[in-house]
Amino acid sequence: MPKIALVDDDRNILTSVSMTLEAEGYHVATYTDGASGLEGLTSDRPDLAILDIKMPRMDGMELLRRLRQKSDVPVIFLTSKDEEIDELFGLKMGADDFITKPFSQRLLVERVKAVLRRAAAPKEGTTPAANGEEGAARTSIERGALVMDQERHTCTWKGQRVTLTVTEFLILLALAQRPGVVKSRNALMDAAYDDQVYVDDRTIDSHIKRLRKKFKSVDTAFDMIETLYGVGYRFKEQ
Repeated sequence: MPKIALVDDDRNILTSVSMTLEAEGYHVATYTDGASGLEGLTSDRPDLAILDIKMPRMDGMELLRRLRQKSDVPVIFLTSKDEEIDELFGLKMGADDFITKPFSQRLLVERVKAVLRRAAAPKEGTTPAANGEEGAARTSIERGALVMDQERHTCTWKGQRVTLTVTEFLILLALAQRPGVVKSRNALMDAAYDDQVYVDDRTIDSHIKRLRKKFKSVDTAFDMIETLYGVGYRFKEQ
């Protein structure tokens, strides 16, 4: 039973959303502000977190910033602001999806299912082993200094751990699986997002920028993700 953490200072939303999610079979832990939410999310890691942006003591953006220092748990933001800057800023910080208030409970459930499917996808995406042994499977890929373990959802560069969100992992995996091959933004959207989740080109660009920043934090010379302007992105051949 997947566990979902819901952080919102609106008790009506806490009650209605938790009832809806529990009816779908999820276990829900609720928190009324960002500070208690951070404590709960770090001490008892959920499978997915739903965070309101505007909260007392610690807002959702600050909660996500601190959370990303310790965890790559998938995050959906709830926001009453229909402003592009909030969404782009949240995506740059590592959010996986946004839902604008007011929203239907059915929409929220579908978004939750979509993000959880994306989180589970690396564990399911195994490929036959190179040695051809029957029943064997390879769940990791190596591209030079890059190692991505799909089963454990881990990524290292030159032996150093790089913590990625589910979306970042899937985008990088799509690029690294075929070095030198250009992936359009649409192709990367298909690799990282469920069909029911709409994103635009700038969302992919934000994820690519964040990926580069994370790798440069462990290796300032990292330049393996190339931009082909007007076409898309590719992982450099070695």
